[in-house]
Amino acid sequence: MARTYYVVGGEYADTTFSTLAPGQSEETFGPFEEREAHECWRALTGKTVDNAMVRYFIRESGNESGGGEGWYVVGGEYTGTDFITIAAGRHPEVLGPFDRQTALETWRGLTGRTVDSALTRFDLCTEVDLKRRGLLSI
Repeated sequence: MARTYYVVGGEYADTTFSTLAPGQSEETFGPFEEREAHECWRALTGKTVDNAMVRYFIRESGNESGGGEGWYVVGGEYTGTDFITIAAGRHPEVLGPFDRQTALETWRGLTGRTVDSALTRFDLCTEVDLKRRGLLSI
């Protein structure tokens, strides 16, 4: 069965991104396949880049706890805003494995510290995703 993904988020009360701003409700877009979810996420974050209180996340349907999989935070500095090729002299940062909540908190911390770098990006990935991308050899 294909996995389904949703892009969720909105305007938050502060930069911990744990509580929505007063009067705001969580926005949900989807369902999508994985690639479509990332495209939607990129479009939404591009439109809201100037508002530090707005964040969107990709959530996998029916897999809130991770289904026994480890969760990783992956990324770093890239050569361009297509976020495909890691910058020269750099290696992808792979942090984890974590439970889903710890991975999300780690991701939020990293993205908060690197928000001013247009070429730095971090994503949440499962162990399966990392293996598919060739970043985990187990």
